[in-house]
Amino acid sequence: MNIAIFASGSGSNAERIIRYFEENNAVHFPLILSSNPNAYVLERAKTLGVPTVVFTRQELNETDKILQVLQQNEIDFIVLAGFLQKIPDNLITAYPNKIINIHPALLPKYGGKGMYGHHIHEAVIANAEAESGITIHYINEHYDEGNIIFQTRCALTPADTPDTLAEKIHQLEYEFYPQIISEIIF
Repeated sequence: MNIAIFASGSGSNAERIIRYFEENNAVHFPLILSSNPNAYVLERAKTLGVPTVVFTRQELNETDKILQVLQQNEIDFIVLAGFLQKIPDNLITAYPNKIINIHPALLPKYGGKGMYGHHIHEAVIANAEAESGITIHYINEHYDEGNIIFQTRCALTPADTPDTLAEKIHQLEYEFYPQIISEIIF
């Protein structure tokens, strides 16, 4: 099973996922792809010995370059780990039910374009929600509307801030995303 990871930021989830499967000879990570040439995930990839591909928004959305790179590397499955761009139709068509994402909220709440990272945590706190959590879901042609695979929750307290909520969410991501990936691919 060849898995490509798409990431735009620090890559902490990408690293956790790769390390989770280190002892599993049936799972390989031939590529980490990013649309952000300054993303720290690219440094993590070097440390992990995983090749990287950096691309532009235009290359993703207006060409078949990324699809060709995935096919050349015999990619079977795609994991989005903090990737902030919408996946184009050509990839969704080529990888039906083989692209998953993790969202730092309980979808369908707090989903859609522009709802990522601190924007979500600030909205959850501002709305005095009693809980938040993570959603792992398949990708479709709309932001955060693919079929939900898994959700788990964490309680909020009156003392929580967007930063403390972000930390709670990261802990859920680190614990559950690799496990759910393993359940899906096996």
